[in-house]
Amino acid sequence: MTGLVSEQDGPLLRIRIDRPDKRNALDDAMVAGLTGLIEAAGNDETVRAVLLTSAGEHFCSGFDIVARNSGSDGERPRAGSIQRRLPGTAHRLVPVLLETQVPIVAAVRGWAAGIGLALALAADVAVVSDTARFWAPYAARGFTPDSGVTWLLPRRIGEVRARRMLLLGERVDGALAADWGMIDRCVPDDLLEEESERTALTLAGAATVAVGLTKWLLHAGRGTSLEAHLRDEAFAMELSSRSEDFREGLAAFAQKRPAAFTGR
Repeated sequence: MTGLVSEQDGPLLRIRIDRPDKRNALDDAMVAGLTGLIEAAGNDETVRAVLLTSAGEHFCSGFDIVARNSGSDGERPRAGSIQRRLPGTAHRLVPVLLETQVPIVAAVRGWAAGIGLALALAADVAVVSDTARFWAPYAARGFTPDSGVTWLLPRRIGEVRARRMLLLGERVDGALAADWGMIDRCVPDDLLEEESERTALTLAGAATVAVGLTKWLLHAGRGTSLEAHLRDEAFAMELSSRSEDFREGLAAFAQKRPAAFTGR
């Protein structure tokens, strides 16, 4: 798949954005491919975690707007093309990242701008290099945000800070992003692969049913009442308590040993 490389290593699926000559800018085909890979991972019982990385010095510099705004015949697309395409491209990818019950770890270095910022925000854990730079360039380019950034960003860092990024175009480095709670943690660049891999493998070896349902609860709880959310928690508890990992967790606790979860 052009621009994307994926490989499964046991329970861990690694996906690499592989377009370094364009600072890993995404096009429609890459967005569709990434959406398909995440959807397939969510339906594959052998996949227990996803590690999203990138080739080269940058995570993802955004969407390739030059390609998007040049038609196949060299003419600009007709009015309304973005509005027609977004629901099936970027606006499908972000919900898939949030709603799949497979945990996703993003390893970020260099620029994470536009949809690259959205990918980092939508990941369950984002480990970033001290070279990372987060940017919402929309206002500076004369158009409005997409990819769920105006929904994700205020929920991560608060409305005031989100306005600074979205309206004033403030760029945020990895250390400040960690301080704001935008991402999980910032590490020296030479430790990025080690730390992100360790985190992804930890999730891949966790109680998969419980982790997946907990991810679902966190996402669903953003838009439900307490009463409805408590019902969801009871439902998740019922499902997770029927898993083999639950029985293994109890046995490990009683025997005072580390649990060996199988994802079942």
